[in-house]
Amino acid sequence: MHLRRTTARLLRAAFVPLVAVLALSGCTNPNAAAPSAPAAATSWTYTDDVGNTVTLDHVPSKISGFTDQVLSLMSYGVKPVATFGRTDVKTDTRFANYDMDGVAIVGNTYGEIDLEALASAQPDLIVTAAYPTDREGTIDTTQPYYGFKDLEQQKKLEAIAPIVTIKVGGAGLDVIKANTRLALALGADQAKVDEAQKAYEAAAANLTKVAGEKGLKVAAMYADADGVYLVKTADEPETQLYASLGVDYLSLNPGGNYYWDIYSWENAAKVKDVDVILLSNEGYQVADLRKQATFADSPALKAGQVFERRVSPLDYSSQARNLDTLAGQLSSAQKVTR
Repeated sequence: MHLRRTTARLLRAAFVPLVAVLALSGCTNPNAAAPSAPAAATSWTYTDDVGNTVTLDHVPSKISGFTDQVLSLMSYGVKPVATFGRTDVKTDTRFANYDMDGVAIVGNTYGEIDLEALASAQPDLIVTAAYPTDREGTIDTTQPYYGFKDLEQQKKLEAIAPIVTIKVGGAGLDVIKANTRLALALGADQAKVDEAQKAYEAAAANLTKVAGEKGLKVAAMYADADGVYLVKTADEPETQLYASLGVDYLSLNPGGNYYWDIYSWENAAKVKDVDVILLSNEGYQVADLRKQATFADSPALKAGQVFERRVSPLDYSSQARNLDTLAGQLSSAQKVTR
């Protein structure tokens, strides 16, 4: 998931696949080199989630990319040389537990990337995301990958290093597996991955237990001057994952428009009757919600059961922490709706 402020952003519009093939293109198996070409034994070939194949004459060790994907790699011990994001990376609390020494921050606003600074980091690979525009998983090939300003900027990035793209749509566990597959291909320790997976599985079992015991109705939402944006549970990989573990999300219109159900403030009363609100840390916050006449008497709002909804990277380690956080939030809440 990560918030989309334009139509493209609202749908997490995704991105044109451009194949980046270097000197050893045509190599489909990095471990199947011909005897006459010993150098190919250390080559690296990877086909990403949108079908692009990148082939290098070495395993890439200098990784750069969008914060969400970089965080997933860091959780498995793959440290980047550069990163860029939608907000100030230095104040992004998701990086708090990671060593950022030597990591160049080359962008703190969506689409604004310092190409010169990125080139100076000499990355072997740039990692980012692509978001489907519908429930069939369609990737809009007229749009750049997520985090890039436009196709022109994307071409400039491809001139610096080939791009590998993670598709962020559908089942949350599938996205976790995609991020994990890339991390292992980049040299992550299998033992570290196994340990993270065990922690995730324990946290998942605990969330299922808590959700079943509490029986709370939950709204995952963003709000601004235009109204309430209610996440369509099955369309956001993270909420899809948590719903599969037993979290009961408010879902008034599972069909219809992709990703969001949008309610103007005149119609916001339709989504107010929940026990817990998971509110995006962007846009309107609790004080703003209390000023809205059609929403101020929300049971969750009146009970003080509004918690921050910070979308976390989709990897075993990050999601284990998120599942524990959500379980704690649900544990602290009470049923306040009929």
